[in-house]
Amino acid sequence: MDFGIDTIRAAARRLDGRVRRTPLLSSPMLDELVGATVLVKAEALQLTGSFKIRGALNTLLSLDDEERAAGVLAFSTGNHGQAVAASARMTGSTATIVMPQDAPRIKVDGCRWWGAEVVFYDPATQDREEVGRGLVAERGLTLVHPYDDVRVMSGQGTVGLEIVDQLREGGHSPDAVVLPCSGGGLSSGVIEAVRSTYDVAPFVVERHGYPKMARSLASGRVEKVPAVPVFLDAIGSPTVGEHTLAALSRHPITALEVTDDEARVAMREAVRTLKLVVEPGGSAALAAVLAQRERFAGQTVVVVASGGNVDAPVLADVLTASLSGPPGSGPQPRRAASSSDVTSRSA
Repeated sequence: MDFGIDTIRAAARRLDGRVRRTPLLSSPMLDELVGATVLVKAEALQLTGSFKIRGALNTLLSLDDEERAAGVLAFSTGNHGQAVAASARMTGSTATIVMPQDAPRIKVDGCRWWGAEVVFYDPATQDREEVGRGLVAERGLTLVHPYDDVRVMSGQGTVGLEIVDQLREGGHSPDAVVLPCSGGGLSSGVIEAVRSTYDVAPFVVERHGYPKMARSLASGRVEKVPAVPVFLDAIGSPTVGEHTLAALSRHPITALEVTDDEARVAMREAVRTLKLVVEPGGSAALAAVLAQRERFAGQTVVVVASGGNVDAPVLADVLTASLSGPPGSGPQPRRAASSSDVTSRSA
């Protein structure tokens, strides 16, 4: 199946009435802090607490009755797992979720609440795809990949269709769209959808020091980074997808990086200015805009806050440390250009 705006629109029809139309939030306080008009797509308020339900449910609804009856499997740090677990329950299927043994407790509990079986693996010694594919073969399950599947990418792209509608409703003309990037499912879908209507500058944001998508865009092939426990676990995939890389390579992508501390500042500012709880990885796009505000000054910038599944002690630590300073305090903005930035050439 080819991926594009038509598959995204088909996913939107399939998901109609089954997922939330999340708000596009704004705040004068946030605008003043960045020096731009910042519009935040609050996927942290989505069913299961992240955008992942869109791609997972679109995939489950695309399976035949026999495949759903046999059950599905996902490997995930948590958000995709919860989404697949919920989608299985909503469609009368069963789910097995392969998760790292250090996954956030809120995400493990979420998978189990939706009725999934959770199988843990050690990320230091085991490969999650090998563990997952072994169980698929042993149990006759259908794998629901977290990102490298046109059905998943198309479902995530419905975030972009909603953004387009909300921009029109608000009378906004966007200059840039900024997305957190793990395997590339969200970024490929949203950028495809938004750029089908608006000629915006597309940005993807990765963990500092682990720019797998930036390297993949530069080399033209799938690149990997070490699989290590990370604060920004939602964007902690060690690799990108072949389908997602191909889709993003059609656009002039600029890849940015954020540090853990920059994510903590973004989490604090999301609570302070928008009253929105976001998890570390889900804050990455906002973190990049805050850290590199000179780059976005004077523009209208759409930011996707991709998830809000953060353990309470982690959120408490972030807010307690951040709020010891005045509003808007934290790391100073980085210069607009960096040697680690990579801009791809559109095909």
